Amino acid sequence: MRWRNFVAVGDSFTEGMDDAYPDGTYRGWADLVATRLAAEAGPDFGYANLAIRGRLFPNVVAEQVPAALAMKPDLISFAAGGNDVLRRTFDPDSFVPRFDAVVGRLRSSGADVVLFRFADVMARLPGQRLVAPRVTLLNRVVGEVAERHGAILVDLYADATYLNPMLWSTDRLHLSAAGHRRVAGQVLSALGVGCDEEWLMVPPHPAPTPWLAARAADLRWAGQHLAPWLKRRLTGRSSGDFVTAKRPVLGPITD
Repeated sequence: MRWRNFVAVGDSFTEGMDDAYPDGTYRGWADLVATRLAAEAGPDFGYANLAIRGRLFPNVVAEQVPAALAMKPDLISFAAGGNDVLRRTFDPDSFVPRFDAVVGRLRSSGADVVLFRFADVMARLPGQRLVAPRVTLLNRVVGEVAERHGAILVDLYADATYLNPMLWSTDRLHLSAAGHRRVAGQVLSALGVGCDEEWLMVPPHPAPTPWLAARAADLRWAGQHLAPWLKRRLTGRSSGDFVTAKRPVLGPITD
């Protein structure tokens, strides 16, 4: 083990939504990865998770990146931009150089950096015509930047398993517990660290849903998840407005 500590940076994907602990807080792939790395490195291993749901790329860069670098970690995960591509104000011409610059900044600290090409979440969501090309752009940029700066790339988009709805929560946007376990397994594999084989097991696909029942499910989803999301966009609010980082400083992993 060459890593003595790990800092996770990003939004809801890295915070761990919707993989809940019994107390209602979120675990997620980063906690799983940290626990496995700590088992290899010993009790002095430190872990911080600065990710907050709803954060846009500029906020992640301005708020979390300086805090992460100040901890002088050996390993940093950086996953941001997913919320930005869902906004009508997304500007690809400015995003590309900013993404390259922040990854270069992280790598120049001497840390190993983990980047992600995001899974195809749009397969279950409306707005594919507008958003899908942006996701394609984001994933292309992530791959190019990872190669340019020698970052560790975890390519979730290339994994067709994420088309299985069992890897996603009921909001169709965040991963389920099974989805987070699979991401954790893929991160650990990219790092050359073994993981529990069950994390990479593929859940069986659900039985086909009759057309009428599927449309009823779509209506429930729209009322429970889409409408609140649209309201936040119209009012300038975020799901993370009153949320703070769950692990703001480096600390040991405790059961």
